[in-house]
Amino acid sequence: MINKLAKASAALVIGASLLFTTTPSATAASSSCKVTLTKVSLVSNDHVGNEWYTEATAGGKSLEEGESVTVKAGSNGKIKLYAYAQEQDKIPEDGESSKTVSVSSISSSGSTVKLRVTVTENRGRYSGNEAVWEFTYVLKK
Repeated sequence: MINKLAKASAALVIGASLLFTTTPSATAASSSCKVTLTKVSLVSNDHVGNEWYTEATAGGKSLEEGESVTVKAGSNGKIKLYAYAQEQDKIPEDGESSKTVSVSSISSSGSTVKLRVTVTENRGRYSGNEAVWEFTYVLKK
């Protein structure tokens, strides 16, 4: 009798948990967001160079300034933002930065994330000087 009662209780608990569990479509909707690269700017440049290449991604998808992409979070509920800058000359210098953002941390009105990329001159009379780029992303659920 006790064994039957235990099995019935277990079945009731399992049934209730299935009833109150979030559906896959609701989970998928909350684990994605729209990412817009609003601005890419050279904040400072102490004799590093004048010709540049920049690259930005969100969740592995490339972005140009002003563009938006919809990104689905990984199984961990997070999205990776990445920024890269390279000074273009015979011996190019480069820098990169990344940040992982939890979709659950994005406010209902959206969140702004800024990544700074530092590029350091590695040769010549300006060796050691730095240029700093700033990439601004806006994330909305």
